[in-house]
Amino acid sequence: MAGDGQAGSVGIEQIRRAAEAIAGAVHETRQRPSRTLSHILGCEVILKFENRQFTAAFKERGALNKLLHLSAAERAAGVIAMSAGNHAQGVAYHANRLGIPATIVMPKATPNVKVQFTKSHGARVLLEGDSLAEAAAFAHNTAEREGLVFVHPYDDPHVIAGQGTIALEMLGAYPELDTLVVPIGGGGLIAGIATAAKALKPEIEVIGVQSILYPSMKQVLAGEAVTAGGASIAEGIAVKQPGTLTRAIVKRHVDDIVLVEESAIERAIALLINVEKTVVEGAGAAGLAAILSDPDRFRGRRVGTVLCGGNIDQRLLASVLLRDLVRQGRLARLRIRLGDQAGELSRVTGLIGEAGGNIVDVAHQRVFSHLPAKEALIEVAVETRDDAQLAAIVERLSHAGYAVTRLAED
Repeated sequence: MAGDGQAGSVGIEQIRRAAEAIAGAVHETRQRPSRTLSHILGCEVILKFENRQFTAAFKERGALNKLLHLSAAERAAGVIAMSAGNHAQGVAYHANRLGIPATIVMPKATPNVKVQFTKSHGARVLLEGDSLAEAAAFAHNTAEREGLVFVHPYDDPHVIAGQGTIALEMLGAYPELDTLVVPIGGGGLIAGIATAAKALKPEIEVIGVQSILYPSMKQVLAGEAVTAGGASIAEGIAVKQPGTLTRAIVKRHVDDIVLVEESAIERAIALLINVEKTVVEGAGAAGLAAILSDPDRFRGRRVGTVLCGGNIDQRLLASVLLRDLVRQGRLARLRIRLGDQAGELSRVTGLIGEAGGNIVDVAHQRVFSHLPAKEALIEVAVETRDDAQLAAIVERLSHAGYAVTRLAED
């Protein structure tokens, strides 16, 4: 994907100055090899824990660098940003620290927890529009009407330079890295990282990652119509139109963009919790999802990826973890047909227990069924060690004369 063309006004010197400017106010988050993931994937995996920033996302870097470049008059007037999540909190937090009035426009459907977090940092929050595009239009109109500085979430040289400081830290600690795998939404993160990485180590390969539902950067650079849309678990990179400045930088410095399935992102979230004991949002797991999806491409390489955010809804996280148990065969729903007579339910649960299964839930259906009146259906949620034990439970029930169906996970 590398090519010629103007890459905007962001270079390694701007990124180095950004690193000096934000030092001490933004965490230099840890990066370290994952021995377990490296063993699973057949490559050396280096993780950058940007989910450990104060607001749990990398967005602080670019937001702060932008704020530090405002004139005294601009600081006094205040700033405005449009965001449904991480950018909102990054701008609000650092604006509050610097004494800069901040207004954040969020779509009406933004989860209340994100609204409250943003308000807790001292920002004025306006809920406007039924979509990000409508909220953005309102934010631009408000900026013009009130004389505020609009802080773009990605298409701004100072924001891009701030995000690029991640690459300085990664290659400073692990100069032997030969591949960087970076999530792409609007493109600010990968534009900054790729600019710095290629300046420090021209031979390094930089690979962008997008959800298959939102392939906007890949499509734009290929000259294709954008078909992005859908309910992605990686809402942080669910962007329909990448930035103008960022796409020029990506075209010049990024070697490839890969698309990952939503199921791969879910698996990566669960794996990071189980292996690394760290919570990431969907966008933050996209890099690992790309490696999981194509391990042969990365085999034997030294691969760095950024866990760019950790702000995931608790209910969604719980659903991801339970769905992962289902995929592993450690949690399943069985539909069992049995006689509607005393002792049958006890007998079935006894057989499951004897086989080592743990019953999580039972639904007993006598009325709403097309079965004969003297038969019933039960649906049992069973927890097991693995798929082999689940198969043994089904075999035991079948051998005892019960018709058993394992219900699909979707």
